[in-house]
Amino acid sequence: MVSGAMPEGVDELGAAIEMLHTYSLVHDDLPALDNDDLRRGRPTCHKAFGEATAILAGDALQTQAYEVMARLKCPAEARVRIIEEMAHGTGTIDGMIGGQVVDLESEHAKPDLPTLEYIHRAKTGALIVSSLLTGCYYVGAKTVEVQRVREFGRAAGLAFQIADDILDVTQTSEQLGKTAGKDLAAEKVTYPALYGLAKAEEMAAQLVRTACSSLDSFGERANTLTEIARYLVERKK
Repeated sequence: MVSGAMPEGVDELGAAIEMLHTYSLVHDDLPALDNDDLRRGRPTCHKAFGEATAILAGDALQTQAYEVMARLKCPAEARVRIIEEMAHGTGTIDGMIGGQVVDLESEHAKPDLPTLEYIHRAKTGALIVSSLLTGCYYVGAKTVEVQRVREFGRAAGLAFQIADDILDVTQTSEQLGKTAGKDLAAEKVTYPALYGLAKAEEMAAQLVRTACSSLDSFGERANTLTEIARYLVERKK
């Protein structure tokens, strides 16, 4: 979208990001965290191969991701910025791990909006934002372009997690490919729990509209991202 064409070697960046994403899922499913038996319709890693192997698999994926990013076919300054961004997005301050900590601490507690939004923006949204921004850095995007993409990612990332909250209470485990009703059983803070389903759906839809409007200046080049944003709240799994 930013450069007008798919830059050479950017698929390696995509692979590294998916390694980080997959590591997060493997670890999130562990008994000490979300303790889930099902992922994408199949037994979770620790169920299939044992807890020790699952921990090591996640560690290996994370390590390999940064090795791949260190070898990206872009200017050295861009590589450093990409590595910094992904480390922040998956890290402790406003990142995925920090969001997971607050999520665990908030179980069985009375939900409130600031805590709920922080969990969603950090635990899930931060990785989505970082995935988008690293693409900008790879091709040397202008500051104003980076800011517009960041705004898109923040709104779309929160919409994604609200939609995920909704699916957890409206779909079956077979439809989701993971265990349904986990949030309710764990007494997690969710948007449906705080606002009800109808209001949560309305909030997700508004966030998608906000996300898409952030990319108006890119014209038709933004079509792929805006279609993805709409899919986030229309999906059934």
